[in-house]
Amino acid sequence: MESLISLLAQSLNGNTFQRLVLSQPLHTKGNSSKVTVRPIDLNGQTSYQWTARIGPQETHENLTAEQLRQRAKTVFGTAFGDAHLFTSEADITLRKKPGGPLKVKRSPSSLAPQPVEGHNREKEYLIPVGKPCPFLVEVGIMLSDGKVRPAMYHKFRQINRYLEFVDDILQYLPAEGTLNVVDFGCGKSYLTFALHHLLTKILNRTVSIVGLDLKEDVIEDCSQIAKKLGCEGLRFEVGRIESFQPSCFDPTGTVHLTVSLHACDIATDDALAAAIRWQSDAILAVPCCQHELNQTLSRDLLPGLTGYGIMRDRFASLATDALRARLLEVRGYKTQVLEFIDLEHTPKNLLLRAVRRKIPDPDGDAYRLAAFEKLKADLLLGTWHLEQALL
Repeated sequence: MESLISLLAQSLNGNTFQRLVLSQPLHTKGNSSKVTVRPIDLNGQTSYQWTARIGPQETHENLTAEQLRQRAKTVFGTAFGDAHLFTSEADITLRKKPGGPLKVKRSPSSLAPQPVEGHNREKEYLIPVGKPCPFLVEVGIMLSDGKVRPAMYHKFRQINRYLEFVDDILQYLPAEGTLNVVDFGCGKSYLTFALHHLLTKILNRTVSIVGLDLKEDVIEDCSQIAKKLGCEGLRFEVGRIESFQPSCFDPTGTVHLTVSLHACDIATDDALAAAIRWQSDAILAVPCCQHELNQTLSRDLLPGLTGYGIMRDRFASLATDALRARLLEVRGYKTQVLEFIDLEHTPKNLLLRAVRRKIPDPDGDAYRLAAFEKLKADLLLGTWHLEQALL
């Protein structure tokens, strides 16, 4: 009679193997309740991922074909009573209990042909792996053949995550004409270059993007890269948020998108205040270093929590971002607070994404104002910097 090992060997040798499931554990205490095996690609070679479930946890181990045969031979009939072998030719169920006969049942193949998956399934990025992207090559994130440097993969993922946030709000920006964008505190400008790439190279839009920062050497470096790559419609300037004049875009001073991803402490509030005053169509902000509220929180507010320094700091950060989101709502923006991949210089990972409402909503405005004032009252807080900046 056919054995699991012979059937498994046939499927592996004939390249018809799709999946193996071992179940019905013969000894329950401390042992796996189920094992699933699937083929995966590791560095161009086919391996077999052995996934064992023990209680609520799973363990993973990658085996060669020979190791899989030996492992299956060891556990079938001793640790597991049932084996379900799925191949492209047939589904085969085998049942074996200690001291009992082997039962084998065949049925037509139930799984569609499946390509061998990579060990880490590649996400479909707006800037894909394997396709050289000039600015990523220039800043050292990607090699000239399109491969991402291993040490820079976190930054690569961060850039693509950011572009997903931008892509989601493009429907609220003008569909034609030049898009005017200001990026406050642009820093090394990886994300500024990424935004320019998305809008101009992927979406074929005309843009006028200004990256603003206080560091002259950083701005000089970014300007040189933009010139070298021929980034039309992208320029970098040294300057403060409060001194920027949107009339540099056009006589009306129209700003379609305001970005603030590196501004620290109240500089984030200054950027938000500027965007609100300009009636920017959309705002993206990753706040960090929220010291203002931490310094002004009453000692009587939740002393069991705020009495611990690290908890007080985190609570103040969350409360500050909640106040910002609520005030954006009051000022006419539909606002979301989303999770972002950590920036390299800060553990903060919240992104405020706000889109200006086009239709007046007086009833909703009254509710939003009440919610904002209640949050301030709950925090025992008076007027704070962002409110003052909008006066």
